[in-house]
Amino acid sequence: MFDLHASLFGLVAILALAFLTWVMSLLKRDVSIVDSVWSLLCLAAATAYCVALPETGPRTAWVAGMLLLWALRLTGYITWRNWGEAEDARYQAIRARNQPYFGLKSLYLVFVLQGVLAWIVSLPLLAALASPTAPGWLDALGLALFALGLVFETIADAQLARFKGRSNSRGMVLDSGLWRYSRHPNYFGEFCIWWGFYLIAVAAGGWWALPAPLLMSLQLLKVSGVALLEKDIVERRPAYRDYVARTNTFFPWLPKR
Repeated sequence: MFDLHASLFGLVAILALAFLTWVMSLLKRDVSIVDSVWSLLCLAAATAYCVALPETGPRTAWVAGMLLLWALRLTGYITWRNWGEAEDARYQAIRARNQPYFGLKSLYLVFVLQGVLAWIVSLPLLAALASPTAPGWLDALGLALFALGLVFETIADAQLARFKGRSNSRGMVLDSGLWRYSRHPNYFGEFCIWWGFYLIAVAAGGWWALPAPLLMSLQLLKVSGVALLEKDIVERRPAYRDYVARTNTFFPWLPKR
């Protein structure tokens, strides 16, 4: 059952954290920090759901553990990756398009928007935490899909970080490891994680949370994920054209040759 009070409480928690992050971005003159905080927004929502719900169900402990593991890993990795770097080019472009007063505009253009997206994505968590029904086989399937996704994106991120750390990687293409079977194995991992959470929500009676994995899939494939990264990558890495010809875009599969 959908609990409107708990849902709105989660939205308030997310927007409060988004506001604090916005203040930090003004001090740093860098809105890229929203990427580091993204997973913490979902964690804030789940924490608020636990507080606001009259009673939590039998899935609470392990769903919370899954979310905490995902959130801390992703926040830690993105923070480490971006440490000491200039503002991400995506946000530099947004900044340039929205002058003057981008600092003020970024509150709603970046932080509130990311907060609302995180709130929608967190809906399966609300369903899973609120349900009193006993876990079953669909929960196990969701947990397995989550585990696959977490392992996939963790290994993919580590392989990419190692590749970028090589002195001769400039202009080259990573086409080994998991990247041999998918051009975006890290995003595929994230896809599996949120469809895993949704299967757990369905097991808890939360079929209504379907907009969450659909939104995440849209973001990964068409908005800020695959489509954005591949828009001009061939210009920067000409070898990527051949990589595209032989490697699946998203779902892992054997190379074409």
